[in-house]
Amino acid sequence: MNSSQIIKRSPSNIAIVKYWGKHDNQLPNNPSISFTLSNCYTETKLGYEINDIDKDNIHLDFYFEGKENEKFKTKIEKYLHDNEEYFSFLKGLKLRIESTNSFPHSSGIASSASSMSALVLCLLGIKYKDAEINLQEASFLSRLASGSASRSIFPTMSLWGETPSLPNSSDEYAVSIADLVDPVFKSYHDSILIVSSEEKSVSSRVGHSLMNSHPQAQERYATARKNTEDLLKILQSGDLEGFINIAEAEANQLHDLMATSTPSYTLKKPNTIKIIEKIVQFRKDTSLPICYTLDAGPNVHLLYPDFCAQDVKSFINDELKNHCFENKWIEDKVSI
Repeated sequence: MNSSQIIKRSPSNIAIVKYWGKHDNQLPNNPSISFTLSNCYTETKLGYEINDIDKDNIHLDFYFEGKENEKFKTKIEKYLHDNEEYFSFLKGLKLRIESTNSFPHSSGIASSASSMSALVLCLLGIKYKDAEINLQEASFLSRLASGSASRSIFPTMSLWGETPSLPNSSDEYAVSIADLVDPVFKSYHDSILIVSSEEKSVSSRVGHSLMNSHPQAQERYATARKNTEDLLKILQSGDLEGFINIAEAEANQLHDLMATSTPSYTLKKPNTIKIIEKIVQFRKDTSLPICYTLDAGPNVHLLYPDFCAQDVKSFINDELKNHCFENKWIEDKVSI
């Protein structure tokens, strides 16, 4: 029985305009824009062979960091079953999926974007063999697995969600906006300050569902749509101050939505607040164009262009890392 293997890497991403709230089958209630990262990635190895015993179904084993993982296996089986119309080419195959992250599993970095997009790229590797993978199709299928995974397919920056000023944009898949971005944003660093390694008290899945009855939902979606249009202009013009204003407002609104949902909750920790306060003060003191954003968790993403990297890294080591869990922080940057 002949077996083959495909290996793919896909990075995580950090949204500047946030995706929060969805409908139907993983469709966003507002568009989002994200940086695609470099150093935080998932590498997936997919071994496959013909199953002579059962040619009508897909059989798989899943290993995470070298160990069998039934939870992830069940999630992938459900994903393939729910979307079998797109994966008919997998019928009659036995799959062995081995997934590893470049960042520690306990580091508090959301890995669904990188892991699910890496898996989809491997699966499409079977379909396309030696031919080039259709990235729009890859983004579409990644979105069905994890909304934010749709944006990890493309380097530099991606937009996901229908946006009037971008004719090729869609709720069904993300599109690359790398060609629209001023070079300064392609030089950006993302220093990820690990405040907590604990599992979140409220999952993103639950957080999205709470938006269905949120009293500020429609106002939020209108704000996100405007911020998306404004950010596209900012990214093209190289407006660093405009970028800071939108990035931080979006981060704060995301966590305000959590605090005002029913039931309400917070994912920030005391050290999240301390780090944010120090970032804002450092910006005032130095006039360097640094800013923060947050994902749906307590960790702080410190964003800055390359020309101030040396000063910012000294600031992290001197002022910020003592507020991090075990002094941990991850140095990442925008992929190009």
